[in-house]
Amino acid sequence: MLAKRIIPCLDMKDGRVVKGVKFVNLKDAGDPVEQAQYYNSEGSDELVFLDITASSDKRKILIDVVERTADVVFIPFTVGGGIGSIQDMRDVLLAGADKVSINTAAVKNPETVREGSKIFGSQCVVVAIDAKRVYVETDDNKKQKIKEESDRVIVETAKGACWWEVYTHGGRTPTGLDAILWAKQVASLGAGEILLTSMDCDGTKNGYDIELTRAISEAVEVPVIASGGAGKPEHLYEALTEGKADAVLAASIFHYREYTIKEVKRYLAERGVCVRI
Repeated sequence: MLAKRIIPCLDMKDGRVVKGVKFVNLKDAGDPVEQAQYYNSEGSDELVFLDITASSDKRKILIDVVERTADVVFIPFTVGGGIGSIQDMRDVLLAGADKVSINTAAVKNPETVREGSKIFGSQCVVVAIDAKRVYVETDDNKKQKIKEESDRVIVETAKGACWWEVYTHGGRTPTGLDAILWAKQVASLGAGEILLTSMDCDGTKNGYDIELTRAISEAVEVPVIASGGAGKPEHLYEALTEGKADAVLAASIFHYREYTIKEVKRYLAERGVCVRI
């Protein structure tokens, strides 16, 4: 059995780690290099570094921060934000990243996923999906748990029937794309992993969107990283078990030292989840 991974996320803006709620009201959470060094020593399985305003600001990622972070990190390190081309991918990997995460670029040109996976290997290409619920009216007499239409998948959730819309540019731009269908498409194009963030749950500390996580995990054969909403160890446990995620991403609970990586892993191991201690 493959071990489940615990991954701190370093969202960065203007060279600093930040954390917000539902992608807004960002607060400072420290220096990215110092945070990365701390997590490396704490026993994190991997790190994810996202320059969250690079795409919306129409600029490239801060390569110098990537280089300085890579110098102090000796665990797999994924970098995203502002990566718009194959050359950008190459630059980030040469700067020390192990994987690249793309969102906006993948939506603009899905062939970027295919080309990137061919050149660098699928294990290097992570497609980030930022998804938000869109509730719809359904005929009560025709309710189904999952109903796949031509352009979207309607899921009957505890709060009503909905589909999940993909957003780009750091959660600023709705695309009209269905997250489940989009996940299937990028997986078929060669994405080695999907980083799935619930915009509804992000920063709330009320738990991950388990229904979204499970729907995507069941739809694709590549690993899914659940993100958005972690507030306590129970939430990570739910995402890994009920949500069927292969890894969990968290920020606030680790950045502000509410829980340590070791505490979370101990909690999970005691409940039968396979993790690296």
